Amino acid sequence: MPENIEKFLSRVSDAVEQSTLVKMTLSKPVQKHDELRNIYVKPVLIKEKRLFAFTYHYERRDEVKNYDANQMLGMLKEMVPDRFLNAVLFTVDEDITLLVSSKGKATIQTKKVQENREQNLEHDKQKVRLINPANPWWYQLGLTTREGKITADMQHKFKQIYKYAEIVESLIKPMKFEGTVHIADMGAGKGYLTFALHELLTQRLGLDVDIKGVEIRPDLVLKINEIIKADGLKGLAFVESSIEAYHPEKLDVLIALHACNTATDDAIASGIKAGVELIVCAPCCHKQIRQEMERSGKVDAITRYGIFLERQAVMITDTIRALILEYFGYKTQVMEFIEMEHTPKNVLLVGRKSAREPNKTEILQQIADLKRQYGIETHYLETALGLIPWKRNIFSVKQTLCQ
Repeated sequence: MPENIEKFLSRVSDAVEQSTLVKMTLSKPVQKHDELRNIYVKPVLIKEKRLFAFTYHYERRDEVKNYDANQMLGMLKEMVPDRFLNAVLFTVDEDITLLVSSKGKATIQTKKVQENREQNLEHDKQKVRLINPANPWWYQLGLTTREGKITADMQHKFKQIYKYAEIVESLIKPMKFEGTVHIADMGAGKGYLTFALHELLTQRLGLDVDIKGVEIRPDLVLKINEIIKADGLKGLAFVESSIEAYHPEKLDVLIALHACNTATDDAIASGIKAGVELIVCAPCCHKQIRQEMERSGKVDAITRYGIFLERQAVMITDTIRALILEYFGYKTQVMEFIEMEHTPKNVLLVGRKSAREPNKTEILQQIADLKRQYGIETHYLETALGLIPWKRNIFSVKQTLCQ
């Protein structure tokens, strides 16, 4: 190793030992087409332990990793001059620059600073994207260009995906899981939200997961599994099955976004029967209750206006779903998924397993009152969970998936 490089490394070691290192930069990659463009290093204090934060600046993303002093010096020896030709050490009272030529000649330049600097040991909270469009699967799924830019016609879809990730993170982050988290995404369709879920939980939250995208269309299952294999994603797979037929051995979280009409009820019923800790649904196409309201004739003033009938059917359907979740011991929450300008399917129904014993008699009475008021004979979820006997031919609407 050239003498000046050894001197520079020695100066870095001294600055670390004397706590005078303010920051350091590594630049000018040896390989011109190296995706890693430069590295920024600064001391940080995390849980009363002095570490060194390395911010790796790639062409399309940034990564931050923390190292102790020995690891930091070891990384520096690996990077200079084999990976980077320039390095600058900023201490409290001077700047020390190492320049290595393409032929391996190393020079050092030292410059005193007029006013002493101070170390800033605050840990910079880097802005980390929940979902990174530069990841290759987003291009393979058709949302981005090869360069990782979201295509114009998919901007609204990506905004929906990102909002979904924000909500799911807020729901799952406080939960305590032991070992692998088993998750089913019912009616996974093209896989946008399933991949977002996997990326969020593994790369952002660092969880060990087993995520199954449940999809009835074999062509989609084949296509998505090929993408998963190509990208080497662990803990993610698509399975060919209808929602009502899928019964895994273990399940912690169930998600069903835009499962059409009573397919949402099949998903909720599956989650309740499996005793999952968290159920997240974004229902759509509330046809079963709407048809019963129309047949009953009890809401003629509403049925005169189709748009009002549709909205009323949505509220009644999802209110009864929330009440049934509460009956089975879930704390429920109904929230906006995303603004109406991006999608009309904007209600998110969340059920979290609760240790609190529900007042089942009161809940059943509330359901009965709603049904009586709007002329509803049966809600599909009641029969799916055995709250009332199954009646043939009362559910004529085919269960499909809206994608």
